Amino acid sequence: LSVSVVEGIKPTAPKVEKPMKKQSAVGFSEEKSPNKTPYHSNLNTKLVFENFVEGKSNQLARAVAQKVADNPGEQTANPLFLYGGTGLGKTHLLHAIGNGIIANNPEARVVYIHSERFVQQVVAYIRDNKMEEFKKFYRSLDALLVDDIQFFSDKEKTQEEFFHTFNELHRVNKQIILSSNRAPSSIPTLTDRLRSRFEWGMTIDIQLPDIETRQAIIEAKTEQSGYHFDSETIDYLASNIKTNIRELEGIINKLSAIAELQGITPDVDLARGLISSEARNGVSRKSLTTKKIIDKVCKFYNV
Repeated sequence: LSVSVVEGIKPTAPKVEKPMKKQSAVGFSEEKSPNKTPYHSNLNTKLVFENFVEGKSNQLARAVAQKVADNPGEQTANPLFLYGGTGLGKTHLLHAIGNGIIANNPEARVVYIHSERFVQQVVAYIRDNKMEEFKKFYRSLDALLVDDIQFFSDKEKTQEEFFHTFNELHRVNKQIILSSNRAPSSIPTLTDRLRSRFEWGMTIDIQLPDIETRQAIIEAKTEQSGYHFDSETIDYLASNIKTNIRELEGIINKLSAIAELQGITPDVDLARGLISSEARNGVSRKSLTTKKIIDKVCKFYNV
């Protein structure tokens, strides 16, 4: 993630050369150009607002995300903090915002990064004594999108560096978008000063999707796969997979693959058999026990 800029270099031949690619100290592929500071956005261009399925559970998050993409840096939603359980669309919205900002302004410098990757970068740049390069790069961005920010917990040096980066970006009205599996107030060992900044803008809780939203997601995914699921199959899937959209997508993909291999049409019997098989193999949500509840609560509160 080098941020060095080579100035004053002009081509010595009339031919146009392709940008050179190099591997940085933290593993990002970069494009070198005499006119640009090299960087990689890490955005998934397939995750956009157009293929995000909206429902009551994520309607507010979707609307605010679109507003941020159209007008990044606006103070009422800066930072934008999205939180909720696994597989509810937080990452999709982060990428959609980043892609939307670039669509409106191709020159915008936007970076998406997972928090664990950010921690690795901090460690690498401290080790190589290049923290000034690290600071210069991140403070030059127009929008910074950090996924699963809860992994900053217990990382004191990372929290300190992010605190100063956050302040600098926010001071010049650059957009910050964060996601987490819990609200800022519930992230353990997060410093008070960082927690308060996460709550400066807008904090939105993404809830579990209702059955109508799950049905809409199934219909959208089956259209992408090219296989039509009848209403009975859609209703069965939506009624039996309630907590995780990624799990729902996984079942849809498996049903489509089985149908293609066997040359059959996916139906409710095939869906019922697949879900039963997943349950027998321990893939589906297991039944709760007192010990599991105690262990989960203790882990959450670091007891």
